[in-house]
Amino acid sequence: MQIGKYKLHSVQTGLFRLDGGAMFGVVPKPLWSRTNPPDELNRIDMCMRTLLLFSDDRKILIDNGAGYKMAKKVNEIYGMDHSKYTIESGLARLNIKPEEITDVILTHLHFDHAGGSTKRTESGELELCFPNAVHHIQQKHWEWGQNPSERDKASFMPQNYDPINEKGMLKQYDGETKFDEFISFHPVSGHTPFMQLIKIKDESNTLLFAADLFPMTSHIPLPYIMGYDLFPLTTLDEKKKFLPQISKENWILFFEHDPFTETCNVEATEKGYSVVNKMELNKR
Repeated sequence: MQIGKYKLHSVQTGLFRLDGGAMFGVVPKPLWSRTNPPDELNRIDMCMRTLLLFSDDRKILIDNGAGYKMAKKVNEIYGMDHSKYTIESGLARLNIKPEEITDVILTHLHFDHAGGSTKRTESGELELCFPNAVHHIQQKHWEWGQNPSERDKASFMPQNYDPINEKGMLKQYDGETKFDEFISFHPVSGHTPFMQLIKIKDESNTLLFAADLFPMTSHIPLPYIMGYDLFPLTTLDEKKKFLPQISKENWILFFEHDPFTETCNVEATEKGYSVVNKMELNKR
């Protein structure tokens, strides 16, 4: 698919699992398990899907998965699985090397979105996975990541992002911003303060990288809000803000965590919002 000057490609970075109850908050298990069946530990299948945009002068990644630095026990808790997908193999299939990436846009700093920013050398030192890339983040979210609350501290791992700043490869933004003619940043704060959604738009198409406002197609209905969200009523307001425009203007939603669906459109009905036109990005 192409929007403006950018060709868009989906890149899988790995698979993992999270507790189904936590992923769907107050929604009862008999409802969410119809679309997302849990395993024996009540965990549901999820993925870490990133978006690559490239043009003649830029190669941009939006988020980068969890990386490989977490302790064995933590990997087991989350069912981390890189046996089939890694970000390196996904880029290699597109004939792109990590050092060719010019920009990494981070929606937020949770481990499953920003963990692939750094890696450890054989000697144990941290280095950037994309050493020539400027990394883009909302300033107020960066500040939150430096001092998260007790409730969400486990999702922030400084080894994933502090080296970006130390290497001078961090650029911070204050609020809604136009990155260029086709890409814009839109902060939302229900899931975590100042996470940014990424919109890619030209005269023909609009694609929204939904991050954790809509982690999966199952989260399109308004009441389906994660227990992980710090401010669930803010999430509800943000969904009410975006969904009318998404449906009316036929935006494409790109899902970071849905293991079954890369993109869809949304339709407004008498019963609320529903998913239509599920398909892979390269078929659009």
